[in-house]
Amino acid sequence: MKRNRSRRRNKLVKRALLRIRGKRVVVMLKTNPRARRYIVKVNPSTGEVSAVAPDSRSLDRALEFARHERDWIAGRLAGIPRRVPLKFGKHILYRGRRHEVRYGGRNRKSVWTEAKRRRRYIRVAKRGEAGETALRSWLKREARKQIAQRAATYAAQLGVHPQRVTIRDTTSRWGSCSSTRHLSFSWRLILAPPRVFSYVIAHEVAHLRALSHSKRFWEIVHELVGNSENSQRWLNKNGVLLHRYAPRIART
Repeated sequence: MKRNRSRRRNKLVKRALLRIRGKRVVVMLKTNPRARRYIVKVNPSTGEVSAVAPDSRSLDRALEFARHERDWIAGRLAGIPRRVPLKFGKHILYRGRRHEVRYGGRNRKSVWTEAKRRRRYIRVAKRGEAGETALRSWLKREARKQIAQRAATYAAQLGVHPQRVTIRDTTSRWGSCSSTRHLSFSWRLILAPPRVFSYVIAHEVAHLRALSHSKRFWEIVHELVGNSENSQRWLNKNGVLLHRYAPRIART
């Protein structure tokens, strides 16, 4: 769902720096032969700024165009959700519920969940960067396991067989289904409420029966998860917030 084919055509050529309201901002200079004009974009999930030109010979002009759009860029960057690192004391979503990250001391598990007095915690047995790495890895493992299980359940209901299921950290889509029956999902779905989690998986598995968004396709989705309008609205309103946890940082 939510395919963005233009991103595939864009080719990163180089990076540049712009000073915007006293801060240095990295601008990714890209080419797209289909571009008819210079374009500046700010990714609403990661805050990555890019300037697109028709070819590599006009990259300097694309950067100059971005320089003239500094106020617009600053406004867009101001609306990017504040990033939340996976550190002790921070609150993150897990299965749609707010959990506080806390140190758990020695334990046979590296990460585990816990509920006490109506409060929910994610306990981590390691400190510092090792703890952040352990928690990120745990979230991805949980995503991989639970997504695979749910996809297998829906596939069995429909009598279809995906070629494979992979988990990635994408910013332009929550899931996809290729013409080769390859299903791909964002690990960040594990942060979303269960109904939203289920809807996205059902959406992509349904594409194994109907690749387009036809009436029959939506009937199949309804067979799997019932009415999906609330889940779609939740993603449209809150989906960008899921990218603030353990955010992808553009390399400079």
